[in-house]
Amino acid sequence: MKSELAELDQKHAMPDEEAPDAVPVPHALVPHLGETAILLDIDGTLLDLMPTPREVWVPPGLSETLNRLTERTSGALAMVSGRSLNDIDLIFAPDVFRAVAGHGAEMRLSVDNEADDVHAPPMEKELKRRLAAIAKLSPGILLEDKGYSLALHYRLAPHAEKAIYEAVSLIRADLPNAPIEVLPGKFVCEIKHSGFTKATGVRELMKHEPFKGRRPIFIGDDVTDETVFAIMPDMNGLSFSVGRRAIGVNGHFDAPNDVRAFLARLLDDTRLE
Repeated sequence: MKSELAELDQKHAMPDEEAPDAVPVPHALVPHLGETAILLDIDGTLLDLMPTPREVWVPPGLSETLNRLTERTSGALAMVSGRSLNDIDLIFAPDVFRAVAGHGAEMRLSVDNEADDVHAPPMEKELKRRLAAIAKLSPGILLEDKGYSLALHYRLAPHAEKAIYEAVSLIRADLPNAPIEVLPGKFVCEIKHSGFTKATGVRELMKHEPFKGRRPIFIGDDVTDETVFAIMPDMNGLSFSVGRRAIGVNGHFDAPNDVRAFLARLLDDTRLE
């Protein structure tokens, strides 16, 4: 199974010739942790991809690393994910982290006050019903309802990719005024409200303490992370891709275990005190 998934991931990776010759992440680029905001995608970046979203798990030692980095950055560590806040909390329980969730649809600015959570409006019910019916095209298509968006995971049914996108296109053509956007990812097609992205969420997050005035470091792996890669120069930030050598990043990691090792090394570097 692992070899089959690796082959499928390779199919969806950006070819090296489409990106510059990125180099492994230069540790010397990282500024003082007291001046840094650490922003992390989850699936395929911090955690290894699994056949289904529910199968991801937090490796031993990662929770300690994340909590120590949160302390060292005075709380300026956040998850930036397509997952919902509820999903993020279930994965990392009992730990709770600040987050931009649902591709910018949700945001947690404080781990102590739920009133700080920001939510996008829910998707219209009839539209969601029509999109959800696409999951019946093939066994192995998994439906995920986030309220404000709907995701069709087809890692277990890669042959259904074309049929899924064709079905979504037909619905969009039938409802041209529907305020929706299609996000292609690694074996997932997500349909969400237009008007928000991971980048809009990160811009908003960086306006608030403890992130305000810090230099952001963002690490991501997927097409949906490219909006954040693109805005990092505006914030004097750094961005690193995982698995593929994305255009415009400062460096790359080969796999999530390299990201985890890098984060752990930050804690051991006295230069960053």
